[in-house]
Amino acid sequence: MTSVDACSTERRTRAYLEAVASVTPRPVRTLVNTHHHGDHTFGNHLFAGATVVGHEGTREGVLAWGAPFDEPFWTKVDWGDFEPEPPFLTYTEGVTLWADDLRCEVRHVGGAAHTTNDSIVWIPERRVLFSGDLLFNGGTPFVMQGSVAGLIDVLESVVAPLGAETIVPGHGPVAGPELIDGVLGYLRFLQAVAAEAKPAGLTPLEAARETNLGPYADLTDRERIVGNLYRAYAELDGLEPGCAIDTVAALTDMVAYNGGRPLTCRA
Repeated sequence: MTSVDACSTERRTRAYLEAVASVTPRPVRTLVNTHHHGDHTFGNHLFAGATVVGHEGTREGVLAWGAPFDEPFWTKVDWGDFEPEPPFLTYTEGVTLWADDLRCEVRHVGGAAHTTNDSIVWIPERRVLFSGDLLFNGGTPFVMQGSVAGLIDVLESVVAPLGAETIVPGHGPVAGPELIDGVLGYLRFLQAVAAEAKPAGLTPLEAARETNLGPYADLTDRERIVGNLYRAYAELDGLEPGCAIDTVAALTDMVAYNGGRPLTCRA
């Protein structure tokens, strides 16, 4: 059988594997990483004997990230045992996996979105989409390492046309296709804030503090607006989508927006 992503800590990944074992005696033989972030890859090494599949950029990102860390930006986490295990079967555009006779299409989305190496897993026969972190349900979308405009384009030109009936987001409960419009709304709101605040000379932190989040105020991790504005500002400057920005400055300002408290890590 195939798993889409691992978990971030040893405890959570083992609990996930126990849950899998409670419904099937079959081992996980294939593990797909939708992108390189540790909350989807740190547990890779616990899938003993599984083929770890991911985009070439996902392999590069896992190797570049290295071991997990939390302080000074995030609350303390008990990571447990960790061994780096990047994807060792990689692709540039996509690969097809089969679960018995069920076709599972793994596709790179084509450009920077949540990160620069996002992939989706699409099961056409079931109209089921595993979106990775292209979509959050109940949480603030995060594009600091990707692209605001790029994610909008991917959702409009790649994700929405699939006609998924069931969406498994990277975070939050399983949802329907209405989730796409919700995330698009936040991203366009973000662009509007940046377009007004940057010419006014406001820093991303100042802009975030002056912004009424309105319908997005109840999303978790609202401080992500600061990191997102760093990315939106870079795009207004004409920088390449997904290019490196000052993530340390962005995270520092996210902590400041959060009242000086470390960001909540739900690992």
